[in-house]
Amino acid sequence: MNRFIIALRQLVILWVSLLLLGGLTFLLVRQPLVRTWLWNQTGEEALAAQLKGATDLAAAWLRPPLALAADVEIAHADVNPFGINVFLEQEAEPAKRELAIEFAADAGFHWLRQEFTWEDIEIHGKGDFEDRRHEPYRSAWAKYDHIVEQAEAHDMEMIVRISNPPSWTRALTDTVGTYAPPDDFQDFADFVTAVVTRYRGRIHYYQFWNEPNIYPEWGVYPINPERYTELLKAGATAARAADPEVVVIAGALAATIELSPNAPAGANNLNDLIFLQRMYDAGAAPYFDVVALQGYGLWSGPTDHRMHPRVLNIAHHLFVRDLMVKNGDAHKPIWLAEMNWNAAPDGVPPNYGKVTLEQQARYL
Repeated sequence: MNRFIIALRQLVILWVSLLLLGGLTFLLVRQPLVRTWLWNQTGEEALAAQLKGATDLAAAWLRPPLALAADVEIAHADVNPFGINVFLEQEAEPAKRELAIEFAADAGFHWLRQEFTWEDIEIHGKGDFEDRRHEPYRSAWAKYDHIVEQAEAHDMEMIVRISNPPSWTRALTDTVGTYAPPDDFQDFADFVTAVVTRYRGRIHYYQFWNEPNIYPEWGVYPINPERYTELLKAGATAARAADPEVVVIAGALAATIELSPNAPAGANNLNDLIFLQRMYDAGAAPYFDVVALQGYGLWSGPTDHRMHPRVLNIAHHLFVRDLMVKNGDAHKPIWLAEMNWNAAPDGVPPNYGKVTLEQQARYL
């Protein structure tokens, strides 16, 4: 009986102590300075999320430090960092294309990231650069020539993304997806040669593909880093032969923790860290000068310092840097090809993250 009373007393003391500790912690974290510190470390605004974030930070401190090689000089770091994604090829009226580029320049952007859509240029067959989809027939290059001219007129540089093959490059045409890779990568290399040769000395930065680690950018095919590396090698080799001054940017990897490369179409996605490591294993390193990532903040703000390989936040890119350093690429930069926080309307799936317009403005 005495033992029971002693055990009960100890249990009561423990619970009271925990309640007191929890109460003191609650009072402490409600102080403005503490809340500010928690925001600066976790990127979270709600108190409960900040407390959860603090435990994540503590757990991260127990992990081995990342290899970031902070003292290594990074190539291509002396450029204006601000750019904007545009889809000017979708605008039929030249005056509207001109106005869009003027607005981008006036806003202070230096870069235009513009797709040179393969299926919109080499439309009807290999080596055929005439647009016969509508009368009067015209050069398929004309629209893209105009975009380049307007970028030059406003002192803007271009990052040209080459992707989206025409249906004739695949035996199964577009039934495998309009973004699916071509059957023969030599067709891709030949198109890259045509583009780079045409704009030699005017465009210096080329990116081959976009988000090859997720659906739908690799079509219905299983996500395959080794095949993408073959495509990258073909494109980079052709581009450098046409213009030795080009800078090759690898296809921008989407941040994802999914491990389902062989899943049915719509669910075939592969973790970006695994995808990049397999690219290195396949010999990709000599064929790109810049690693490109997508920089969506999703659920937390830009001050989120938490590090966990299965958490997607703005700090996730440090894992990519660690991987690059360990593969001998400490000198290469990481460029964000896209970035934002999603002020998404109701009904958008939650996996895209959602913030208010006010939060989006503050985070950016």
